Amino acid sequence: MDKFKILLLLSFLLVFNLAQAQLSTKEIAVLKSDMVKAVENAKLTDSLFKKLDKLPNKTALITGYTGTLEALKAKHSWNPYNKIKFVSRSLKTMKKAIGMDKENMEIRFMRFSIEHFTPSFLGFSKDLEVDRKEIVKHYQNHNFGLADEALVKNVAKFMVDSKRCTPDEIKVLKKYY
Repeated sequence: MDKFKILLLLSFLLVFNLAQAQLSTKEIAVLKSDMVKAVENAKLTDSLFKKLDKLPNKTALITGYTGTLEALKAKHSWNPYNKIKFVSRSLKTMKKAIGMDKENMEIRFMRFSIEHFTPSFLGFSKDLEVDRKEIVKHYQNHNFGLADEALVKNVAKFMVDSKRCTPDEIKVLKKYY
């Protein structure tokens, strides 16, 4: 679960820099801190979800982060039916976010990590291959958008550690950490 915490922290560092037009500087600082805590705190997850869900004119990244919070709602739920419902909803939200910005490596990475941590027997891990290839393509083309150096490094490490990459893809990714 530590990898998931790192993913959330690094991902939210970028999204809140991009969402400044919608959130105040103080709100951004609080959300950055709270996202890490949300991995282990159901009430905080719900609170953050409601806050992001209410934002008007959501960017693709905000939509992606809403989907990530839906996945956390699944993690926190004790009811198997609700877990499946939240994961399903999360992946629909992620699909919408990717539809809004197909070239956004960070959104692809969020969906990849959600599907990576979702048990494969549930049938929700359908986009792992396409997202993996897209993410690696960004590394091959040095196309990281607004991602900072730490995010680029940690995404590459996560991808290699996931053991879902080919040997050639690993060679590309290892250049970044």
